[in-house]
Amino acid sequence: MNRIDQSFQGDQKLLSIYFSAGHPELEDTVPILQALQDSGVDMVEIGLPFSDPLADGPTIQESSTQALRNGMSTEKLFDQLQNIRESIHLPLVLMGYFNPMLQFGIERFCQKCQAIGIDGLIIPDLPVELYHQQYKSLFDQYNLYNMFLITPQTSEERIRYIDKVSSGFIYMVSSASVTGAKNTFGKAQENYFKRIGKMQLKTPQLVGFGISNSETFQAATRYSRGAIIGSAFIKFLEQKGVNSISDFVKNFR
Repeated sequence: MNRIDQSFQGDQKLLSIYFSAGHPELEDTVPILQALQDSGVDMVEIGLPFSDPLADGPTIQESSTQALRNGMSTEKLFDQLQNIRESIHLPLVLMGYFNPMLQFGIERFCQKCQAIGIDGLIIPDLPVELYHQQYKSLFDQYNLYNMFLITPQTSEERIRYIDKVSSGFIYMVSSASVTGAKNTFGKAQENYFKRIGKMQLKTPQLVGFGISNSETFQAATRYSRGAIIGSAFIKFLEQKGVNSISDFVKNFR
């Protein structure tokens, strides 16, 4: 069974953390993963830095830019993760843009992911129709889940199509804006969470974009199976460093 599926077997609300590989320092990737596992998170999304991250807000864009300056690349990330399953048992998801994967070679990329033990991918700029028609069979061949994003503006018809072709979870974007931490959610976002919850989709949902504290985590998980924290964690890393990661996670547990 895919580790992502295993993480949804219980009734607990899942805490997933996103960070940019190679940030703050190039060799921080594995120490961050170890610290997150030791702190009790349920899943980790590793950002593959890209020069034009359209869906990301300023904090993640800056961390991605710094990671590229540090020397992070697709090859370097795969080298860092080569033996990761000797110590890390958490579900690991790579989140990145399609262009670097195309340059690397899609099948070669999938082969590397399988060999390392990556459980799934999130590719914000890969349209679900293109994935379904051209790449799903390849991803299935290498036991890789591919997760898609929905927003408050996504039509019910499209949401149900995404639900039909999805594995793992649906990334439920809390608003139509780019990523970034918020202190509270408004009524419109709460209504959106309720609306998706009532659709009774087969694929569980995790809420992302804007989760920054216990209040927003609780609000996001009231109608979903969990939440993803990115920008707030990256800011914390920059201010407090890798050795303080457990203090960050305690705020949400």
